Amino acid sequence: MSALVERVRAAQYAVARVSVAPLLVRAGIFVIVFAGFALAFPAEVLSGRPVFLLAMAALLPAFGPRKVWTTFTALVTVGGWLLATDGYGRPVTLWRLLGVAALLYLGHTLCALAALLPYDAMVDPELITRWLARSAAVLLGSAVLGVLLLQATGTGGAAGYQWVTVLGLLVAVGVAVLLGWLLRRR
Repeated sequence: MSALVERVRAAQYAVARVSVAPLLVRAGIFVIVFAGFALAFPAEVLSGRPVFLLAMAALLPAFGPRKVWTTFTALVTVGGWLLATDGYGRPVTLWRLLGVAALLYLGHTLCALAALLPYDAMVDPELITRWLARSAAVLLGSAVLGVLLLQATGTGGAAGYQWVTVLGLLVAVGVAVLLGWLLRRR
């Protein structure tokens, strides 16, 4: 019984020490991941029980940014995109594609920031502002470069290519596996 009381006291102490900045970063993770789900999934799926399950899935990386949940929610978002385009016949539009890609990147980078911040960290707001400004610069550069490449190759338009999405996902998984193998090899 004393072990249980000790754990409850430790939990109360930890909750009392939580600071605002790490909580705001984790709340941002939830909002960004859920917005990615809402943009990727078809509107027909976003009603009733599935939206509750997606909200629960969006909470996972906010509570465990160092765990596999960030990758899991990114794969769920890509799965929702594939379901919308292939299963429900939603056309691939550039704004939606850029939006989903931006939300995936923002969710990932906020999880990286949250993984570095303990719950009781006293964080200068300028640190978070600089982190988000760098992320915005990367997103803007990627979007501009992507649109320019689409225009240069002439592949932009109303027709989307399903195989390109699957190939991109396979390349991303392959790079992650390669990086994991290289880290273990050290």
